[in-house]
Amino acid sequence: MEIYAHAREVMAKSGNPRQWGQTCWPPRDLIAADIAAGRSYVLEEEGVIGAVFCFMQGEDIEPCYNDIDGHWIGSGAYGVVHRIAASGAISGAGQACIRWAYSQCGDLRMDTHTDNRIMQHLFDKLGFVRCGVIHVEEDNDPRYAYEKLPESTREQKPNKNAWNISGNAQNTEQ
Repeated sequence: MEIYAHAREVMAKSGNPRQWGQTCWPPRDLIAADIAAGRSYVLEEEGVIGAVFCFMQGEDIEPCYNDIDGHWIGSGAYGVVHRIAASGAISGAGQACIRWAYSQCGDLRMDTHTDNRIMQHLFDKLGFVRCGVIHVEEDNDPRYAYEKLPESTREQKPNKNAWNISGNAQNTEQ
């Protein structure tokens, strides 16, 4: 769970102490459930963990996304990335995870706290469109909701790194 503690520290130092800090999010049992369900992923390079995240896809897989102040661009099945945390050991790890998830589904929805300027910048850089505001049940703070479809894709540089993303992580303690 150290990687999540690192992410909370980075968020707090960058002006976003509330997103995960107040509740020590995410809880260990939720991470265990992600692993058991096969939706936990790890980005690693030469045995070094760079990031962890939850990825799911389907229709109506995120209940809080049904109540958006705004509107989604796409309809039907979509992918979602949650609980993305970078270790700081591999530059660009978060970006690589999001690009990988998008490559799996073609319609990717994500959200971030209104104070999380780092993720907002990353979403903009990767061609996401801000669709509105949602609220999550763990703290009811507003989250900006983003979506990326093929028509919202911007010119992107190819990934030339030797990263490996593997599913159903058994150990995210780093």
